[in-house]
Amino acid sequence: MPTLFIDTVSKRYERDRWALHEFSLRMEAGVLGLVGPNGAGKTTLLKMLATLLLPTEGHMTWNGQDMLRHPEMVRRVLGYVPQDFGVYPQISARVFLHYLGELKGLRGAHLRRRVESVLEMVSLSADADRRLKTFSGGMVRRLGIAQALLNEPRLLVLDEPTVGLDPAERVRFREMLPSLSGERTVIFSTHIISDIEATATHLALLNHGRLSWTGTPEALLADAAEALWTLTIPQAEFASLRTHYRVSSAIPRGGSVEMRILAANPPHPQAIRANPTLEEAYLLFQEEMGQAGRAEAFASPKQISPS
Repeated sequence: MPTLFIDTVSKRYERDRWALHEFSLRMEAGVLGLVGPNGAGKTTLLKMLATLLLPTEGHMTWNGQDMLRHPEMVRRVLGYVPQDFGVYPQISARVFLHYLGELKGLRGAHLRRRVESVLEMVSLSADADRRLKTFSGGMVRRLGIAQALLNEPRLLVLDEPTVGLDPAERVRFREMLPSLSGERTVIFSTHIISDIEATATHLALLNHGRLSWTGTPEALLADAAEALWTLTIPQAEFASLRTHYRVSSAIPRGGSVEMRILAANPPHPQAIRANPTLEEAYLLFQEEMGQAGRAEAFASPKQISPS
């Protein structure tokens, strides 16, 4: 069973600017979703896991071996999709994958089989011989996912893998990701909480470079189980209520508004308790973090139990 251990890792870009601070995590096989606002440190962490960036402090091991001292060991089992994935516009997708496969050490019939397999996985077989300059942004993104799978990686690192994908493509990605996990460790960052909800077995919430919470999606939902309310009120009352509570959604219904409200106590006499989505549970957590203050909120993050 593959095991990734990140031990108090920090990254400083400037004298007083820490992109990541004392991040610790243990992860075995499964899918870990990294969630956090822009600047939280997600991309910095993923670049370090992909051996493209060295931490300022701390250690990382893969199956007990030091990733910093032996990056070539990690690269043999690594698949990586960066946030900005570039291609050679004049060549075809099939040629591009053959080229990258050779860089990964694949050869001959095995390489050809892997290229055809990953093209099928990301639904690009019919377009494999088109020049990449004719590809849409979503197709390029799918090609990025395909190249990451060529070497059948044990550690799969995906930075915003669904950026640029249309809704149908995102659904295909969600369907594909669980089938990729198995004995793999998959770590991906996203701003789209519904992607996490559909695919992740574990979550890690980052804020200002620090790990603020880890656990399962079910645990985060349980924390918010009694803090989501639904309410339908006249349009005239909506503005007043909105100023006092965190509204996760508001849908006009004729002269009324159907609201979903995050609150510890009933926000209105007619409010009915409802089950939160993962996005609403995350919003509630972020709001509680803001109220508690950074120092207290970051004092003792929950830890993921091994799968």
